[in-house]
Amino acid sequence: MFVNFDINFIIFGIMPYVALTVFLVGSIARYERDPFTWKSSSSQLLRRKQLILGSILFHVGIITVFFGHLIGLFTPVWVLDALGIPYGLKQWMAVLIGGPAGIAALVGSTMLLYRRLADPRIRINSSFADIAIMALIWLQLAIGLLTITQTLQHMDGSEMVRFMTWSQSVVSWNINAWVTVVDVHWLYKLHIFLGLIITMVFPFTRLVHIWSGFAAPFRYLLTRPGYQIVRSRRRTPLPRTPAE
Repeated sequence: MFVNFDINFIIFGIMPYVALTVFLVGSIARYERDPFTWKSSSSQLLRRKQLILGSILFHVGIITVFFGHLIGLFTPVWVLDALGIPYGLKQWMAVLIGGPAGIAALVGSTMLLYRRLADPRIRINSSFADIAIMALIWLQLAIGLLTITQTLQHMDGSEMVRFMTWSQSVVSWNINAWVTVVDVHWLYKLHIFLGLIITMVFPFTRLVHIWSGFAAPFRYLLTRPGYQIVRSRRRTPLPRTPAE
């Protein structure tokens, strides 16, 4: 007897939990086993001028896109209703803010990827994972921008609510969450699929340094000493030899 697995169920029903498990367990394992690899491996010392503009565009854009997705997907629908925010208005905000941010991130990632591939010094100092994750992020950004063409056809916010329901159902362990996105446009599905792939490879790439950015402020507040010890600098006289 053969069980017919729906590909939508596998990608949108099972894969999110696999991705989150690999993301968390893999990050902890890497920190415990290889703490000295927990870094961004910046190539700033190699052609610094080529890095500045691309890095600024990429980081400002990607951070805006990330928090936009985080807030947009995980804000409960009842909060929007309580605040009287129309779904269409939220959809327009996603397009008008996320669109330019996505373009900035895509331009920046294009510059950074070109820099890694075209400059011989940087290419030889880049691992396969460095180039692969940058290319994957570039592709994800490009597809994300393409989804705007579909979003503009549903400016009433109905599609947005479906993705919100799916995301919040996943984190609440609703096994039937996948049903809500089973018939959305294939661009949306590909965008989600690539997002899950990036989540899974996150612990095994230079992206782990993002954890440090989130954890540093909390670690400073929780573990910093209550006072600072300051010692005066005194010159210790050299011991005299018998001849002296």
